[in-house]
Parts: sequence; structure tokens; C-alpha cells
Amino acid sequence: MLPPVVVVMAVGGASLRDTGEMAFDDLQDFVTALEKDGDLVRVRVPVDPHLEAAAIVQRVVREQGPALLFERPSRGSMPLLLNAFGTPRRMARSLGVDSFDEIGRRIAELVRPELPRGVGGLRDALGKVAQLRAVPPRRVKAAPVHDVVLRGDEVDLNRLPGIQAWPEDGGVFLNLGLTHTRHPETGARNLGMYRLQQQDERTLSLHWQIHKDSTSHAAVAQRRGERLPVAIAFGCPPAVTYAASAPLPAEIDEYLFAGFVQRDRVELVDCLTVPLQVPATAQVVLEGWVEPGARLPEGPFGDHTGFYTPVEPFPFMRVETMTMRSDALFQSIVVGRPPQEDGPIGKATERIFLPLIRLTVPEIVDYDLPEAGVFHNCVIVSIEKRFPKHAQKVMNAIWGAGLLSLSKLIVVVDADCDVHDYAEVAWRAFGNVDYAHDVLHSVGPVDHLDHASYEQFFGGKLGVDATRKLPTEGYRREGGWPQECVVDAPTSELVTRRWASYGIRGGR
Repeated sequence: MLPPVVVVMAVGGASLRDTGEMAFDDLQDFVTALEKDGDLVRVRVPVDPHLEAAAIVQRVVREQGPALLFERPSRGSMPLLLNAFGTPRRMARSLGVDSFDEIGRRIAELVRPELPRGVGGLRDALGKVAQLRAVPPRRVKAAPVHDVVLRGDEVDLNRLPGIQAWPEDGGVFLNLGLTHTRHPETGARNLGMYRLQQQDERTLSLHWQIHKDSTSHAAVAQRRGERLPVAIAFGCPPAVTYAASAPLPAEIDEYLFAGFVQRDRVELVDCLTVPLQVPATAQVVLEGWVEPGARLPEGPFGDHTGFYTPVEPFPFMRVETMTMRSDALFQSIVVGRPPQEDGPIGKATERIFLPLIRLTVPEIVDYDLPEAGVFHNCVIVSIEKRFPKHAQKVMNAIWGAGLLSLSKLIVVVDADCDVHDYAEVAWRAFGNVDYAHDVLHSVGPVDHLDHASYEQFFGGKLGVDATRKLPTEGYRREGGWPQECVVDAPTSELVTRRWASYGIRGGR
């Protein structure tokens, strides 16, 4: 089906207007804004969610093309939205900012630890408290997501244009669903993003990995001999969708975080058949239960690692109720070998969470999580080096920091290295390292999806110290660490004119 691809590529270079002026508390509004700005294409010819839609998206993502709204998918009864977050600019706009660093700076101000000084300092401190008090979720009684209600045998997951992205996938997957659970004893809510394999018209497998909070909720429910209520929402406000993917500590409510990001409270509505709440403006919601100890084979699935994850037994949910908007659209995502749509989502996390990482490891100047390392296999970090083996201290701190503990490779460079300039990092890592002395080998937890580890859930780690070495670290070359060859270009008007006469531009 070439026509959709041709149409999409023709407008792939469209620019956004009014970026950063507002966050979107409704996915429908975001779609409308993208279309107005020429950054969304409606594909009006039939497209098959089985392989074809993913093949189109692959090509569009690699060209930094627009969001795609497939109006006539051959499976399902509603339009299919893909690539909505597929460029950094589009992802940032969905969160109401020009740059992800803007949210990071707001977090930095919020967590700044100094005591207030004077009236101005007290006002600032109270302002921080007010920011958090202003953004908790708000419950409403009626919601668009309850326009259509299907119960029991009326439920049919084939109404959704679920996709099969890769030939060897185990079937249809409903990606980008936001899974809601509560701790059976504490009542603490968790909002997570897990892959969902459709087993039949009313059954979904839940890929709850070992390190995830929903896994612990299910374990507690199983120990108590209770079934666990689950609600899965699709097409939520962009800040909520992002919050579900963010590596938040278990004690931080994702809806509080989403409200902070979008600077407005998220409206929640009670589910109809399970004791949970979901976004009132969601497009589709599935309600049901997980029976204690019940498992079904899940997979294979072509994951963001670029490899198929194998079949494993996972919990499953029997859908009792399906609700949706009367004008619902189904938002999904294609994952696989980078680059993919999840790249900008990962970059958002990298920038937004830098202040919190620096709160724990203050010597960190900046860090980069390369998309080619699927955001958890490699960390490049720059530091203000002050003492011998400082780089190794930072490596160990990162391996003890939340989900960064899953990192397999850490490269530490000096503060004057731009961690986002991979050529500069490579020059340091290739030339500034004596691999007999400057590497740290360790063993620790790895991602559930890691295909290279010899044992599931743990494997080898490597830290590379690419900083300038100190005499106190055993570096004994006469004269100390050598001086780099750097030539600052002359800037005089005479030299500039002479360069111009040679047809040369630039300053270095």
C-alpha cells in the first residue's frame, strides 16, 4: 500500500507553531492541534494493522515525519493513532514545553534543599508547596469515556485496531495501554505501562516484569488469595501517558506527577465494575480482574531491544467491562530496533529526571542515555572530578539509583566533555583509558528483556573511566596528564576577510 507512505513523506517536514504554549489534557485536543499545524496526516485509505501499519510507521519515524491517523484500519471499529510522540519537538509540545529541560528546571527549583532566607525566600518556599497542592488529581462524576459501555459478552477486544508489528510476534498487542492497580494492603495506586497481548475477545496477558510495582501488587494479592482489580486506559492525556512510563519511586503518585508536568489537575472518574479510577478523557478503558496465580503463555514480541523476547508465563486479565468515548480513537505505538517512537519518550525521561539524579549524586554535571542503547544499556555521564577514583564512586552510585541500576555500561567523562556529542565521548573513551586500570567490572541486576545476560535478571556491568587521570590515581608520566591540542581560530577582521577570499568559512 504505497499511497499512504507517499502522502506522509510529502508533509514530513512541516513545522509546528505555538510550541510550548500549553499542555494538552485531552488527546483529542492534541490531535487537533497537530493537524492544524500540519504535523499530522490522516491516512484515508484502508491500512492493515497486521504488519502494514508498522511498516509505514517505521519509514516515517526514520524521516522524522508526522503523526499518523489511520482512519480506516482493516481491524477494529475506530481510527488508529501512531507516531504521536515520534519527534522530540512533538513530544515536548504534548507536555506543554519547548524543551524537556524546562520541566527538569521546574523540578530542580522544587527540590532545591536550602532553607528560606527572609520574606522573599519564605514566599518562594510557600510557592513550591502551593505548586504541589494545586496539582493532585480531581475526581469527577461523569466522563466522556463512559459514552459507550459494554459488559460481559458484549465486550470484544477486536473492536480495537490492535497491531502486530513484527512477523514472529505471538499475535495482536495493544501497546501504550496505561495499567492501573492498587496495593491490596496499603491502597497505594500504581500507574504503569506494560505490553498487553490479546489472547481472545476478552482476555489480555499482562507483561508485568519483575522490577515493576504491579508485579508486587499481584504478589500480595496472590498471597492473600484475592483477585486483583485492574483497569487499562488507552489514549490518555499526554502527560498521563508519559507519567506511566516515567521511572518514579513507588511512593510518588503518577497522577500527582502528571498534574505537575501539565500544570493542571488530572480529572479522574470511577470505574464502573472495579474499585479504581481512570482519566475522564481517556479514549477507551478495559476493566477486569487478575485471578491469583493464573498464568498464560505470553510472547514472542519484537521489543524495543530489537530482538524478540521469548514466550514466558504471565498474569492475564479477564475483561468484564469495556467503556469508550463516542468519538474514540485508539492510540498505540510501534517498538523495535531504534530509532522508534519511544525514542523521544526516553529522551524526555533523561532530561526531566536529571535534577533528581544530581540530588543524589551532586558531582554529576550532565548525562546522556543513548537511544541506540535503548536507554538502559548505556549511560554517559560527565562529572566535576575532585579526587582519586571519583569516576568509580559515581559508577557505583548510578548502579544503586532506582532503575538506573539496570545500566550495563557507564562511561564517565570530565565536565568539559559534551555527553551528547558522541564523537567527543568516543574520542575520550577510546584514548583516555588504560583498560588495565581504568575499568570497573561488576555484576548486578539487568532488565527483564535483556537478551545477552547468561542468567535472567542479572549480568555483567562495565564502568569506563574516561576522565583525565591524576597522579594520586597512579598516573606517573612525567609532567602529568598531557595538554590537549586545541587551536582557537583567529577572529580578526583581516584574517576573516582573508579566509573569505579563499572561500573558507568558519572559525576553527
